[in-house]
Amino acid sequence: MFDLDFSYSALLVLCLFAACAFEFVNGFHDTANAVATVIYTNTLKPWIAVIWSATWNFLGVLTGGIAVAMSIVNLLPVETLVDQNISHSLAMILALLLTAIFWNLLTWYFGIPCSSSHTLIGSILGVALAYSVLPQASGDAVNWGKAKEIGYSLLLSPLFGFTMTIILMYFLRVATRKTPMEDMLFREPKKNQPPPTWVRGILFLTCTLVSFFHGQNDGQKGVGLMMLILIGIVPAYFALDSNFDVHKLPPSLHKIELAISSIDSSTLSLLDKKKLSDTKAMNSRLLAVFSSATFVNDIQKDKKFEARKDVMLMDRNIKSLIDKEEVRLSDKEKGSLKDELKKVRKITDYSPRWVIVLISLSLGLGTMIGWKRIVKTVGEKIGKEHLTYAQGASAEMVASITIGLSSRFGWPVSTTHVLSSGIAGSMVASKGVKNLQPDTVRNILIAWFLTLPVVMILGGSLFLLFRSIF
Repeated sequence: MFDLDFSYSALLVLCLFAACAFEFVNGFHDTANAVATVIYTNTLKPWIAVIWSATWNFLGVLTGGIAVAMSIVNLLPVETLVDQNISHSLAMILALLLTAIFWNLLTWYFGIPCSSSHTLIGSILGVALAYSVLPQASGDAVNWGKAKEIGYSLLLSPLFGFTMTIILMYFLRVATRKTPMEDMLFREPKKNQPPPTWVRGILFLTCTLVSFFHGQNDGQKGVGLMMLILIGIVPAYFALDSNFDVHKLPPSLHKIELAISSIDSSTLSLLDKKKLSDTKAMNSRLLAVFSSATFVNDIQKDKKFEARKDVMLMDRNIKSLIDKEEVRLSDKEKGSLKDELKKVRKITDYSPRWVIVLISLSLGLGTMIGWKRIVKTVGEKIGKEHLTYAQGASAEMVASITIGLSSRFGWPVSTTHVLSSGIAGSMVASKGVKNLQPDTVRNILIAWFLTLPVVMILGGSLFLLFRSIF
């Protein structure tokens, strides 16, 4: 398979299976984010809720694009870490997969809402940093620009969810004050009695939106993980999009060539001069490769990964250079250059349809099992009171908007932390900080702070171990 011998083919299949397992675990780990409110407000029966959530998770992955997936892929510069030794690629992939699955299962077992996003990103960073200590390491092991962007999204999204839920609860309280609706929205649901039809409709809608946007965001992380595996182990087949129209690239490359040729290198530092020189060489190589090809499959297998490497490094170098004060390009010229780079990047930023379908199925099936532990924590243990209709709807509405916008901009966020912080915000809005259960909040915060360092250390250690074995 893919020109690999039997042992490597078996390991490739094992890695792909493990990526699906990660997304499966992610499904039942994060189901509570969508269904806890509809279950605890008696809007839907538990099994109806999880099947409905699974369906919309599945559809979310199918329709979510690949922006978040590419954020995951680009966090780990495969172009730097991958060499001609397939064993080294397998060590990298197995280390981050096993770390992510282990931590997800451990936190699920103890019923602690923990972020699959933190887990995956931490394991990727751990592997990359471990690689950087190897004698043969060269280049940046981590795309620090992308890491900074992802770090901000993971840090700020729970704070946004917490704050906006409090604000939404306040406006709901003001809008319904001294009306029959106030008592209906802010009272504890009666046992086994569904809410009024219109309230039920709102909660049903918010559950659907959280499920859909969870699929769009968290599902894409599985897609990104699958692409890391395929690019790392069989780059000859997956480094470039085989369905891409190669004829579109030479015009963009010529425009990029003209733009970078206009940069005055005499004003640049020695490092930036080298970047500019390397970028010109990369552009020339890419022009030679793509001008002589009609289809991607016309490019020699051993040249495909080199072409991908040139595209990615050229993109990073140019973006780094045009932000320098010494580079005197107008805003229009910079914008035009970035647009041409986006066109070229389309040949590297892609995912085969079968990968998206496989991850969709894994996430959807995972959503339908193992949900009780986290649902109980979200529904009963964050606050000291039972979820009211207003609290459930507010938390889920804010979560769905936050996750949907993040997916639109390609930012990986933690559905778990956005929703949990929203529930916490709704409890604080109701009766103040004293309405939170300190033990649960403490456990969630400990998991939040520990996840990155623990999985980074574990992922890096496993990588070095597997590297020495393989």
